Amino acid sequence: MKKVFAILGAMAVLAACAGSKDTVVPDQTLPELYANAYAEFNKEHYETAATDFLAVETQYPASPWAADALVMAAYSQYLDKDFAGAILAADRFMRFHPGHADVPYILYLRGMCYYRQVSDVRREPGMSAYALQQFEQLVERFPRSEYAENAKNKIAILKNYIAGKVMYSARMDMSRENWPSAISHLQSVVTGAQETVMTPEAMFRLTECYTAIGLPAQASGYAEMLRTNFPDNEWTKKLDAPTSICDK
Repeated sequence: MKKVFAILGAMAVLAACAGSKDTVVPDQTLPELYANAYAEFNKEHYETAATDFLAVETQYPASPWAADALVMAAYSQYLDKDFAGAILAADRFMRFHPGHADVPYILYLRGMCYYRQVSDVRREPGMSAYALQQFEQLVERFPRSEYAENAKNKIAILKNYIAGKVMYSARMDMSRENWPSAISHLQSVVTGAQETVMTPEAMFRLTECYTAIGLPAQASGYAEMLRTNFPDNEWTKKLDAPTSICDK
């Protein structure tokens, strides 16, 4: 996902900063700032590189390289694991350059910033939801982008991750015999995450929950749904095997 921009020879033309006595003259010219930023980036001094790239954009916002500088600043911060800073730079890019050719890449990079912060399945999946939103936006807006296929793979992973978090909560509810909450969690997986690997287990657990509260008709309905949609799944095979209510 590495972005590489060539420093054009024509940048030397911008070295002179014309203006009146009231003009604030930057400490360095645009070519100097850009060259220094890339030098630091190539040395893997990503924090310094990001600072220099941001200086290019803030000191020369009207230059042809301002947008590219923001992209490189965001990427440098990403490599430095400064995900919050990278997201801020990406947000600034989207605000000032919404029609730029690098919008697909910025959406992907912003998604990766959240994706890299996804934590254990037992914890609040806030970052996974943010990452999913970015990747889905990328695929919807730019389906032919070079980043779209990778984004689709991340979407599948994230949907399974989020469904896994819901299933964890459902199992905990079942262990406490909190059947209404467990049923609510499980139904959300069945209705909203059908394409995930968690769906067969959710159907199986629903048969357990409804059996536990004395509603055999509902239990049979989910059992039949499981047999019909996933005839060879391991959870289907467990339907006729002895199981405990909270068997995991």
